[in-house]
Amino acid sequence: MVGKQSLIFENDVYISCGSTVVGKKEAEGPLGDEFDLVAEDDMIGTNSWEEAESRLQELAVDKLFIKSGLSADDIGYIYAGDLLGQLIATSFGLVKYNIPLFGLYGACSTIGEALSLGSMCINAGYADHVIAAASSHFASAEKQFRYPLEYGNQRPYASTWTVTGCGAYVLSSHLPQGSPCVVVKGITTGNIVDYGIKDSMNMGACMAPAAADVIAQNLKDLEVNEDYYDHIFTGDLGSIGNQILADLLKEKGFDLKDKLYDCGMIIYEGNTKCAGGSGCGCSAVVLNTCIIKKLLSGEYKRVLFVPTGALLSTVSFNEGKSVPGIAHGVILERKEL
Repeated sequence: MVGKQSLIFENDVYISCGSTVVGKKEAEGPLGDEFDLVAEDDMIGTNSWEEAESRLQELAVDKLFIKSGLSADDIGYIYAGDLLGQLIATSFGLVKYNIPLFGLYGACSTIGEALSLGSMCINAGYADHVIAAASSHFASAEKQFRYPLEYGNQRPYASTWTVTGCGAYVLSSHLPQGSPCVVVKGITTGNIVDYGIKDSMNMGACMAPAAADVIAQNLKDLEVNEDYYDHIFTGDLGSIGNQILADLLKEKGFDLKDKLYDCGMIIYEGNTKCAGGSGCGCSAVVLNTCIIKKLLSGEYKRVLFVPTGALLSTVSFNEGKSVPGIAHGVILERKEL
């Protein structure tokens, strides 16, 4: 334990493999050539949006096994989640593997929660390999949280676009083949932060305070300054939330504006019709195609990965409640073997 909320792992936790599956819109963005699989049909051959999201998870884990050379028998646990009620995308999507499952809900921060808990498990020696995964689907999320697609409502500029995608990762205690590799050096677990914001169409404003809180706490716990990380990647704050985050961190005494990048801005870069991407799948797919890739190439040496989540439901929103936020920090480092 380091400081108030952080852990530095005694044993190396390797991200030995990652896989990504996305929809057509995501593949049209700047990371399009980096994804493992692209579903040209958003229904992915199923009968409903919810089944389609389950299929995303199944495809991502299938691809993970192909790339890693592992099988379901090699995996101790799966840590996974999605945005749907009672995690139905996860439970129906992963049932065939017969692997012990921890179903997680951290809203759009779920991949950070999965990586954190999976890394704790590997560091403690409870398993040799675990899977961390998270998914979202634009249509299933819109159906549950906002309006039917047929309604055709106008979206405000501050709104984000839910990413159709799934990212899955093998966390391992074993040295991966080849060099260099990426290790999870430590984590900073976030608090629930509520600034009383009720605008569900401005998720960046709802989640930015939680991101600022966990980033500042990470730097305090580790007793490091702004130069410790090459970059800090938030999950899905979008352009508006990213600016709010920079302002909040400056109020806390940290000038990090030039180091802050947002996965939601990266995946749809150049798209002026929304503030950026969101959903559990957003940071989950950008992690492998952008962040890990640049760690392996040597462009980055150390980054802080901070997926963010808005903790609302249809019930809480309809009852007039505010939208609390949460964020989880994961320290990723390049390591030469």
